[in-house]
Amino acid sequence: MSSHSHVAEIRHAIDNVTLVCQDPHNTVNVRGFWSGKNPLDSSTSLLLVQLSIITFVSTFVNLWLRQIGQSSVVSNIFSGILFGPSALGHFKQLAETLFPLEGIIVLETLATWGLMYFLFSIGVKMDAGSMIRPQRKCMVIGSSLFFCTLLLPQGLTFLLIRLVPKMDTTLQNALPFISATQAISSSAVVGSLLTELKLLNTDIGRTAVSTALFCDVIGVIMSAFAIAMSDRKNKGTIIPWLAVIQAAALVLGIIYICRPFMTWMRNRAEEKNVVRESHIFIIFVLVLVFGFLSEISSQHYLLGPLAFGFVVPSGPPLGSAVVARVDTLATGLFYPTYLAVTGLKTNIFTIDFRSCMVLGAIFFFAGCVKVGTVMLAACYYEQTLREALVLGLILNAKGITELVMYNIWKQTKLLSDQEFALAVVMVVAVTACLTPLIKLLYDPSQQFSATKRSTIQHLKRETEFRIMACIHTQENVPTVVNILEVSNATEENPVAVIALILVELVGRSTPVLVAHHPGDTIQSSIGSSTSKSNQIIKALGQYTECNEECATLQPFTSISHYQTMHDDIMRVAFEKRAHIVILPFHKTYAIDGTIGSVNRAHQSLNLSVLEKAPCSVGILIDRGILGGSMSLLTSQYIYHVAVIFLGGVDDAEALAYGSRMASHPNVDLTVARFLLFGEENCKERRRDTDLLEEYRRAHVGNERFVVVEEVVKDGAKLSSVIRSMVDCFDLMLVGMHHQDTPLLSGLGEWSECPELGIIGDMLASPDFRCSLSVLVVQQQRIAGKPISRTAKPVDKEPLIHDVPYEQVRSSWTITVNEGNRG
Repeated sequence: MSSHSHVAEIRHAIDNVTLVCQDPHNTVNVRGFWSGKNPLDSSTSLLLVQLSIITFVSTFVNLWLRQIGQSSVVSNIFSGILFGPSALGHFKQLAETLFPLEGIIVLETLATWGLMYFLFSIGVKMDAGSMIRPQRKCMVIGSSLFFCTLLLPQGLTFLLIRLVPKMDTTLQNALPFISATQAISSSAVVGSLLTELKLLNTDIGRTAVSTALFCDVIGVIMSAFAIAMSDRKNKGTIIPWLAVIQAAALVLGIIYICRPFMTWMRNRAEEKNVVRESHIFIIFVLVLVFGFLSEISSQHYLLGPLAFGFVVPSGPPLGSAVVARVDTLATGLFYPTYLAVTGLKTNIFTIDFRSCMVLGAIFFFAGCVKVGTVMLAACYYEQTLREALVLGLILNAKGITELVMYNIWKQTKLLSDQEFALAVVMVVAVTACLTPLIKLLYDPSQQFSATKRSTIQHLKRETEFRIMACIHTQENVPTVVNILEVSNATEENPVAVIALILVELVGRSTPVLVAHHPGDTIQSSIGSSTSKSNQIIKALGQYTECNEECATLQPFTSISHYQTMHDDIMRVAFEKRAHIVILPFHKTYAIDGTIGSVNRAHQSLNLSVLEKAPCSVGILIDRGILGGSMSLLTSQYIYHVAVIFLGGVDDAEALAYGSRMASHPNVDLTVARFLLFGEENCKERRRDTDLLEEYRRAHVGNERFVVVEEVVKDGAKLSSVIRSMVDCFDLMLVGMHHQDTPLLSGLGEWSECPELGIIGDMLASPDFRCSLSVLVVQQQRIAGKPISRTAKPVDKEPLIHDVPYEQVRSSWTITVNEGNRG
C-alpha cells in the first residue's frame, strides 16, 4: 500500500472527530484555592460547579415557566440552551470557563449514566400487566395511532425529499428516522405530563397511560430494529439481524430468569415485613450489568435497565423501596442534567430556514395525523368529541424518549448539528404548545359538578341515605362505624355506605381505583396490599351484618398521589350520588389529648374536596382514642350527640344530620342554639326559629330530642359555654360556616385550620382536653363554587321536606346545665 493512500485513510478516519487532550496530573484535584491554580482546572470541581449551576438555573426557570403553564421538560431543556452555543455559550470566554469541551464529556457521561437509573425507576413504577394485557379500547387506539403516524408522515417525508430543491444531504438521510419517532407515544412522557397537569386520576388520564403503555411495547421493538439498522458500517449484512436476535434474547432472559427472582424477593419482604438492603444492592448492580449486556448486544445501554425495571414488582414492599432509594436522585438531579446537556449541545445558529420549514411541516402533519386517528378511534368507543381531542393532544406529548433517540443518532453521526438542533427545538415547541392547550380545553372538576341538590337536609323521607366514608388507616374505623350506626338505618330509611380506602401511590406511576365485590379482598383485586386494609373492609362489613336488610356496603380502594386523590373521591361520590362525604381530619390525637401527628397532604386533600365536592362534606375530628372508642354495634351504650346551631346553611345541614341520629334508640340529641342578646326581631333569627320548630314537630314524643337556647353577648361568652359542653357529649355536629354574626368577631383571628370554620377549629384545639369527636359539616355547593369566608350563606330551599309550613312561634330559652347531662 502506498504512503499516499495510507495518509488518505488516516484523514478519513479522523474526519469530523474532535480530539480532546487532557493533563492526567491535573484532572482530579488542584489542592485548594490557595495553591494559586484555577479551581475549575480540576474535573471534580468543574463537575460540581456545573451540576450546581444546572440545578439552580433549571429550578428557577421551571418556577418561572410554570407560571405560564409550561412543563418541566420545556424548562430543563431551555436551561441547557441558555448555557449552550445558542445563548451564553456563544460568548467564547464564558463557554470555555464553565462548559469546556473536556468538562462536557464528563458531565454528559454522568448524565447518561444517571439516566439509566431514571429509566429503570420509570420501568419499576409502570404497570407491566397493562402492557401484556391491555384493554381492547387502548389496543385499538394505540395500534391505530402508532401505525398511522408511522406510515403517513413517512409518505410526506419522501414527497418532500423529491420536491424540495437543494435539500441538505444530511437532512435527507435524517428525515425518515426523525419522521419515524413521531409514532412514539411514551408512557414515561405521557405519565409525567399528566402528573404535572394533575390528570392521572381522570378517565382520560387512565386511558392515555394505558394506551401509551401498549405503544411502548411496539415502540421498544421498533426502536431496537432502528438502532440495529442504523449501524452504517454493517449495513446490508446479516450483522444487524443478529444484533436484533441478541437483544431479543436479552429481554427474554430478563423476563423468564429475573422475574421469578424478583418475585421471590418481594415474597420474602412481605414475610419479614422489611426489604433487606442486600436485595436493594443486588438490584442496583443488576441495572449496571444489564446496561453492559445491552451495549454488547449492539443496542443502547438503556434497553436492559428499562426492561429490568418492568420485571421488578411495582408498589410496596419491593418496588416502593427501590423507587424510594433511587427516585429522588435520578429524578431530581440526573434527569434535569440530561435534559440540560441536550440543550447544551443544541446550536440554533446552525439551522437554516428551509430545513426548519421542512421539519416543521413533518412535525405538524404527524401531530394532526395522530390527533385525528385518536379522535376517530376514541369516538368509536363513545368518547365525547372534546375528550377525544384532549386524548389526542396528550398522546402527542414529546419528551425524554425522543431526546434519547436524537442523542443516540447524533453520536452515530446519523444527525448533524443542524438536524439535532431542529429536532430538539421541535420537541420543545410541541410540548410548549400542548401543555396550556390541554389546560384550556379540559377541566376535570367540571365532570363532577352537580346540578341537583344532594344534601341531608333535602333528602326526602323513605329514601336511601348514601354516606361516603373515606378511610386512611385502621384507626379511623371505630369512630366512623359509630357514626354509621347512629345514622339510624331502618327498612323505611336505609343507609348505603360507600367506603373508599385511601392509599398513597408509592413505587408505581399508574393510579388505581378498584371497586371490590362481595368476597373480594384488596390482595386479590390489586395484587399487593397489607392485611390492615382487608381488616378495614371486614370491620365495615360487621356494620352491615348488624343492620341486615337496612344497610349496604360498597367498598372501593383508591391508590393515588394525594395531589390528585380528590378526583377519585369526587368521581365515586358523583357516580354513587352520595349525600355526604366524611373525611378524616389531618391531625391525630395522642392518648393525653395533645396533637399526635399532622399530615399536610391530608389537609390539602380535604381542602380540594371541600372546594369541588358534588355533595355535602363532613370532616371528622376523631378523639375516639381518648374515650376508648366503645362500639355501638355490640353495646346498649347511650350515645350523646350535640348540634351547635348559630344559623346558616351549614348549621342547617348539621341539624338535619343530628335530627336523623335522634331517631336511633341509643342516641340522645341536644341542639344548642346560640342567640345574640338584643336581636330578637332579626329576619335570620326568625327563619332559624322556623327551622327548629319544624324539627321539634317532627320529633314530637321523642324525649331524646332536646333544643336548648343560650343568649350570649359576645364571642368570649360563646366560647365559654361551648367549652363547658364538651365533656357532656360523645359527638358534636357543627356547621363549617355560619351566617354573619357579631358573636364570631375576633374568634377567627387565631384559626389554624380554616377548613373547619371558626367553631370547628376551636373544638379541634388541643386546649380542649376531652374525648369528644367532632363532625364539621359543609352543605353542598351547587356547581362546586367555593364559598367566600366573608359571604353570607343563604338557604332558599324548603326547610324540611314533607313538613307543612306554619307561622312563627315564640321561642323558649333554657340555659345549659351540665349536671343534667350524664
